[in-house]
Amino acid sequence: MRVDRGGRPLRIVLAEDGVLLREGLVGLLGRCGHEVVAAVGEARALITAVEEQAPDIVVTDVRMPPGFQDEGLHAAVRLRRRNPALPVLVLSQYVQRTYAADLLDSGDGTGVGYLLKDRIGQVEEFLEALRRVADGGTVVDPEVVRQLLRRRRDPLERLTPREREVLALVAEGRSNSAIAGELVVSEAAIGKHVGSILAKLDLPPTAATHRRVLAVLAYLRA
Repeated sequence: MRVDRGGRPLRIVLAEDGVLLREGLVGLLGRCGHEVVAAVGEARALITAVEEQAPDIVVTDVRMPPGFQDEGLHAAVRLRRRNPALPVLVLSQYVQRTYAADLLDSGDGTGVGYLLKDRIGQVEEFLEALRRVADGGTVVDPEVVRQLLRRRRDPLERLTPREREVLALVAEGRSNSAIAGELVVSEAAIGKHVGSILAKLDLPPTAATHRRVLAVLAYLRA
């Protein structure tokens, strides 16, 4: 049995929609001397559990019900905005770049971490990261850093000339039909261009955001 001997036991709120992984982490953390005060499977329950339990640290996945997009990470950003001193460790299979930068920039940038599940080689590595984040440190997988740095370049560099042209017309407030008339193509073709633009700008569909507006904001910033 591995035991975290780095300091006092931690009170942890865990958010993970996969029941086997969630129960496995609860067991692992318990055997290592920590207490999982709440283990939930959706983002709304995560926020409620933090409000009720006032944990030492939050460990959360990114994709969670109901949309399985970025609900867990979005909830973590909201929690940090409410309480910048709340340590949060994201444990995910991929980098959700839309909110990852917001999380890492939240508060004063301390007490936060983002690890990729498939790149954690040893339990001790995870326990050390957990302790460092709980103590106010920052732990970020190098792959997360690489992808965020790539995102900080011109977000439009991945667009084709035609897609840039379409996005410029979207920024003028044109509808797809109006853009089709301007460029003398079918409305279906414009719809495909817009879909490609949103994908290349890393704007997945969510209920909480208007992707067309976010694409225009990216265009204006660039």
